[in-house]
Parts: sequence; C-alpha cells; structure tokens
Amino acid sequence: MLVAFGAIAVLAFVAASVAGAASPRDPAPKAPAEAQARPAASDLIDHRFRPLAGKTEVHLGKTYGGKVLLVVNTASKCGFTPQFDALESLHARLAPRGFAVLGFPSGDFAGQEFAGEEEIREFCRLTYGVKFPMFQKVSVVGDAAVPFYRGLAAASGQPPKWNFHKYLIGRDGKVAAVFGSRTAPDAPEVLAAIERALAAPAP
Repeated sequence: MLVAFGAIAVLAFVAASVAGAASPRDPAPKAPAEAQARPAASDLIDHRFRPLAGKTEVHLGKTYGGKVLLVVNTASKCGFTPQFDALESLHARLAPRGFAVLGFPSGDFAGQEFAGEEEIREFCRLTYGVKFPMFQKVSVVGDAAVPFYRGLAAASGQPPKWNFHKYLIGRDGKVAAVFGSRTAPDAPEVLAAIERALAAPAP
C-alpha cells in the first residue's frame, strides 16, 4: 500500500512539473509606456475639424489620406505671419502632385491670433490670399491641446514651441520631418523633405 501511495505521489509531482513548464510563470513583457502612447500612423490623421468659420466637419483621414501634408499652427499677428505667402505658393504649386498645406489657427503663443474665426478668415484671404485649407481655431500645446496635436507631438517628440511650427506627414500617415518657426516653408531643407515624401509610393 505504501508503494502504491508513493507511486501516485510521484506521478502527481511529475504532472505538476510538466504543467508548470508548459505555462510561462511571468506575463509577456509589455512595451514601454511611451511606446504604448505613441499613436499608430493610420490613427494620426483620424480626426475631424470644421473649416475655418465653417460648420460641416472634415475628416482629415478620408479627405487627405495618402497625400503629403504640411501641418502648420498659424497666427495672424506674429512676426512669422508673412510665411503665409510661401505656404500658399507651396500649396498651389504642389497640390496637383498630392500635396496640401493644412493650417490650424491658434492663440496659444502670446495670444497672437484674433478671437473670432470670421476675422481670421478675412485676414488670411485679404492680406495673403490664402486658399489652402484652414481649419477651426485650436489649442496646440499643453493640457488643452486637441488630440490631433497631441498625436503629432507624441509621434515626433516635438510639440510646437511657437507659431508656424511645421509637421510634414508622408503618404503613409507618419511624421516625416519637423521644422521650427524660424524655418521658412520654402527653405531648401523643407523643399527637399517634401520632394522625398512625394516620391514615396502611396501605401
């Protein structure tokens, strides 16, 4: 009887050991929190905005997916406001190749934007002849930043530091380059980055 009991105990021990070997003792390692927070490329432009002083929202992904985009936070009363000229020229010249400038007015930096969207729209049209897409006034930094700009900051590691900060988004929906306010939209490095993005195949 003792022999039989011992044999049963040995078999139970072996079965438990095999089961333990088949199942991992620790859960699979998780990606770092920063990587988990980083938005997927396909989600980066999955946002809706009203056109400036408009009512019907535009879905960025459906409207501009597969295009090369230069996203700029604009302001009407900034020392960099004359960049509107180069932005409009870029948009007009390269739009036929699948390029677009997207402007997002913001008063986050020194309150250098008009309060009303009608006033912003009239200023952009009458002063600089802006025809590229301009969207509703938004916050682009801090806790009040809209999800689109939080995603851009997370994907690039660079939130806007001032007005006319520029994010270049490739056809694949990923941030291809970032340029600060002092870099003109038609600077050689910006033009070169846009050409590389335009040359890339659509996903």
